[in-house]
Amino acid sequence: MSYTNSSVGSGSRTARRTFEFGRTYVVRPKGKHQATIVWLHGLGDNGSSWSQLLESLPLPNIKWICPTAPTRPVAILGGFPCTAWFDVGELSENGPDDLEGLDASAAHIANLLSTEPSDVKLGIGGFSMGAATALYSATCFAHGKYGNGNPYPVNLRAIVGLSGWLPGASNVRNRIEGSHEAARRAASLPILLGHGLCDEVVPHIHGEKSFQALSLAGFRNLVFKPYDGLGHYTVPKEMDEVCNWLNTRLGL
Repeated sequence: MSYTNSSVGSGSRTARRTFEFGRTYVVRPKGKHQATIVWLHGLGDNGSSWSQLLESLPLPNIKWICPTAPTRPVAILGGFPCTAWFDVGELSENGPDDLEGLDASAAHIANLLSTEPSDVKLGIGGFSMGAATALYSATCFAHGKYGNGNPYPVNLRAIVGLSGWLPGASNVRNRIEGSHEAARRAASLPILLGHGLCDEVVPHIHGEKSFQALSLAGFRNLVFKPYDGLGHYTVPKEMDEVCNWLNTRLGL
């Protein structure tokens, strides 16, 4: 599936980037289908590796959808092309965010969720850059629209972000505070953040700052779990806590 985003460049010239998303892997629920979660991989990975881990979790009532990001040149890798949900140069609050790439990925995810049955609860989770994209989607849901102003179409009930960060952190509060509806959605959306204290790829401070930015923007239903001795990966203890949290928050 591809998305074409338009952005007006200098004068009347319009620049277009088309994003070709890779293969989507689906893990069907073993029990009654009560929730669907799109799970997003990290930089350079694909949907297959996470689908295998998610299939092994004791969550029989969840359907998992694991898409694969488009292959694109990535600035942090010196322009080397690999699977990435958006382009990223450096991890900093002041660094420019690839809003066009973020919006295209957030729209792809929302599109995957939009065809689910109406009685099924919807969520987004991810690892590293996938977590960043999940958190960006959370801000779009609360705001009611993407960064480009188009309406956000699905009702999210849970967000999980492991070893990630919040893109556009400095603007989140402004986007939410101007609207009672946005503030209500932000306050009610459950978000679980997990981060290893020994993460050298996305240092723990980025997880902490994301938690603070979300809190300041009015996201009230937030949990931030630091993990001693954990690097840029996940461990069974963390996934156990993800399972428990999802069971509780989604009423499974």
